[in-house]
Amino acid sequence: MYHLSIETRDDWWEVEALYDTCFAPGRELLSSYRLRDGIDKIHDLSMILRDDKNVISAAIRYWPVSIIEKSKSVEALLLGPIATHPTRQGEGLGGQLIFESLNRAKLLGWERVLLVGDVEYYSRFGFSRLEGVIMASPTNPSRVLGYELVDEAWRDIKGQIVKYQQAHS
Repeated sequence: MYHLSIETRDDWWEVEALYDTCFAPGRELLSSYRLRDGIDKIHDLSMILRDDKNVISAAIRYWPVSIIEKSKSVEALLLGPIATHPTRQGEGLGGQLIFESLNRAKLLGWERVLLVGDVEYYSRFGFSRLEGVIMASPTNPSRVLGYELVDEAWRDIKGQIVKYQQAHS
């Protein structure tokens, strides 16, 4: 049995240790991390699952970003990182966090979500490839995926993903 909760400041080190366990060294060098530098995560969407021994088994975080095309700016959520401890993989914990957080994001008034990942995996959650939405190099454009919390939220959205300067209320 797992307990779902919002990540707190006290959870930070344990969540970071989970990410270090699950991802290759140098993960902070990825383009998506440049979008997070100096920006607060979305507190109400950054969640953890703890097991019966109170150990974090999975975690998910979200960050606000903007997509800039010409002079127009549109906000979106950047999902990630998401991780499940290697000893807990295959139990559906990551999927549980994705579904729960997407439902919460919609209730909080967000319209669109993006992530960098494998379309073959994330399509089961409703994500699809975004055409014309660009993340800084060396991100592979075929790995930039989007999810609509509101119908047609990604329609006609094209441009560069950039750091967001103020938190969503």
